[in-house]
Amino acid sequence: MTCRVLIAEDHVVVRQGLKALLEREKFDVVAEASDGHEATRMARELAPDVAILDLAMPRLNGIDATRAIRESCPKVHTIALTMYAEDQYVLAALQAGFRGYVLKSQAASHLVRAIQEVCRGEIYLSPAVSRVVVDAYLGRKSLPEDPLTPREREVLQLVAEGKTTKQIAHILGVSAKTAESHRTRIMRKLEIHETAGLVRYAIRHGVIQA
Repeated sequence: MTCRVLIAEDHVVVRQGLKALLEREKFDVVAEASDGHEATRMARELAPDVAILDLAMPRLNGIDATRAIRESCPKVHTIALTMYAEDQYVLAALQAGFRGYVLKSQAASHLVRAIQEVCRGEIYLSPAVSRVVVDAYLGRKSLPEDPLTPREREVLQLVAEGKTTKQIAHILGVSAKTAESHRTRIMRKLEIHETAGLVRYAIRHGVIQA
């Protein structure tokens, strides 16, 4: 049976290249998304076998999108496609529920195999990041517990992207008062009192990429 795939990538040229590659390999690309919110909605509506998510997407990053996808449609397996090989990104992605982690520098040669492995219920990691996972396991390295809720992480990303309270409210479908309340709670939890500090925190914790 043909594996049904969703591609979430905000760069159109990259997305089209991935689609052409996968269709050449006889995968069925059922949808394309340009941000994490679109990817989550399409995953719910279409229930693909695999969703390929760029980690660095606007409005909702790939890590938070995969958490939302796992919660609403747990049968959809996700693969991270990214340029980041640093341990904090790899570990955060695996803890969020990704079943595959492929570096963009190796996408052509490894993405097809990653999809095949994940469709069989296996986990696939690009060779360049496999060592990171082994070292983390041997050293029992783990990420500190995130003090923010999923919705607060969404708001944090939008704040870090420069969105106003009114824009955040519109994107999330809430009132401006609710959006401002989320922002206030985030600042209180993180003990950060200015937007620049929130941006630095978001970059440091992989919510957005510098």
